[in-house]
Amino acid sequence: MPVEPPPVGWVLPDPSRVEAGRELIAVGADLSPGSLLAGYRSGLFAMPERGLIMWWSPDPRGVLRPGAVHVSRSLRRALPGFTVSVDRAFADVVAGCADPHRPGGWISRAYRRSYQRLHELGWAHSVEVWDGAGVLAGGLFGVEVGGLFAAESKFHRRRDASKVAVVALADRLAADGDPRRIVDVQWATPHLSSLGVVEIPRTRYLAALAEALVVPPALADQAPGAGPSRIRWRTT
Repeated sequence: MPVEPPPVGWVLPDPSRVEAGRELIAVGADLSPGSLLAGYRSGLFAMPERGLIMWWSPDPRGVLRPGAVHVSRSLRRALPGFTVSVDRAFADVVAGCADPHRPGGWISRAYRRSYQRLHELGWAHSVEVWDGAGVLAGGLFGVEVGGLFAAESKFHRRRDASKVAVVALADRLAADGDPRRIVDVQWATPHLSSLGVVEIPRTRYLAALAEALVVPPALADQAPGAGPSRIRWRTT
């Protein structure tokens, strides 16, 4: 099970007390494991920008219910060409997401060190997608706190690989059938909406978060570094 880091002295603002529509909630604090977890538990997440640590709470919020992931016909045809694993190559996935050649890159070295530490403590997880030759084709990483999976970033080097990562994540989180689990994607995009992500008001997100936090984590129970496996996607 994840190891709880030492508490921090920062007092993060309560997003439920912020006016609707305001998304940048605070600036400052640090990227220590304790600070990051406190943020997730209160409905915030940190993004470094221009040397500052900015705490966000989007309104509306992009959310995926694992059991509601949408797999298109074309994506379904692509699934057999990949295998997936969990926590087998966390640092490589984060490096792929942090590639400076990607447009809009925001993942700093300090951010990478912080999430590596969260991974070592058992909170941050990666989903790796491998092609038929065993080469890393894409993946995603994020933080699991109870039944919340806060998806931070994803990348692909082969077409559909990042979508496969989302499907594989949802499949594993939906395995126990608990409807309280949520995947927080922060902001919805047309790409994510095609996979089943919906936008909900911040008030609804905070209520869903409170329900999710009491659910036992799912990925923490999986053996780290296990070899790739076929995607266990099920029709619903």
